[in-house]
Amino acid sequence: MSSHAETGVSPSGGLPSDGLPFEGSPFASRRAAALPFGAIGTACVIAGGLVAAVSAPAANESASWAAAYLVLVAGVAQIGLGVGSALLAPRAASRTSLYGVLALWNLGNAAVLAGVLLDATVLVDLGGLALVVAVVAAVRSIRGSTGPSLAVRTYWLLAVIIGVSVPIGLVMSRIRGG
Repeated sequence: MSSHAETGVSPSGGLPSDGLPFEGSPFASRRAAALPFGAIGTACVIAGGLVAAVSAPAANESASWAAAYLVLVAGVAQIGLGVGSALLAPRAASRTSLYGVLALWNLGNAAVLAGVLLDATVLVDLGGLALVVAVVAAVRSIRGSTGPSLAVRTYWLLAVIIGVSVPIGLVMSRIRGG
């Protein structure tokens, strides 16, 4: 029987005992693709919490909305879409594709936040358009996925929720005047 040292393959199927992939493995490139989405998404969740904490003594509608938006859309949805794409895509995304989705998502969120807070409907609309394009690109990246069926369905559900929520948010922004 050959040992791990002889075959170069760990008993855990390519993963070291700590569960983290070896550098240079297919898992490492997926982890690298997921990292910016996870990091920026986590930062947005923290920022949303800080906005909520700082604005709590004099809570107003704009601060409450901004906190919720940062946590749910800029943060949690970004983590779900970005990490999901990285893990479920049948092949690793190109740098252009990866950073294109990342830029569209974050610039779109920044435009929506700024547009709502500044009552600039055109910024909200441009941000919403960027978010829709980012979601479409992210969903296209998992076409042909051989990942677990439940994970793929959950990913699609998240994409549908975002895809339906963006136009609703745009309409609500117009009705409310900002």
